[in-house]
Amino acid sequence: MRVTEKGQVTIPKAIRDRLGIGPGSEVDFVERADAVEIIRSEPAGDRDAFRRQFDFQIQQMRGTIPTGGLDGKAYVDWLRGERDDDIDAD
Repeated sequence: MRVTEKGQVTIPKAIRDRLGIGPGSEVDFVERADAVEIIRSEPAGDRDAFRRQFDFQIQQMRGTIPTGGLDGKAYVDWLRGERDDDIDAD
């Protein structure tokens, strides 16, 4: 790729498609030894919106898994089942 007089380069279409980079997308340049990595980033406002949406979805799912009255740890232990390395202390 050739850098223009304004310091611009064109990101190849295959890379833009793979990373989901389109018009208005944000990218960051990360220095790695003797190379520069281009990564897709999200503007702060988008992260805040994503976080609010994520929190809303978590609240919607709360209480939807039937745990049989078990607390979180007991339920996960039940899901995992008996362990082969579980030694009876007696």
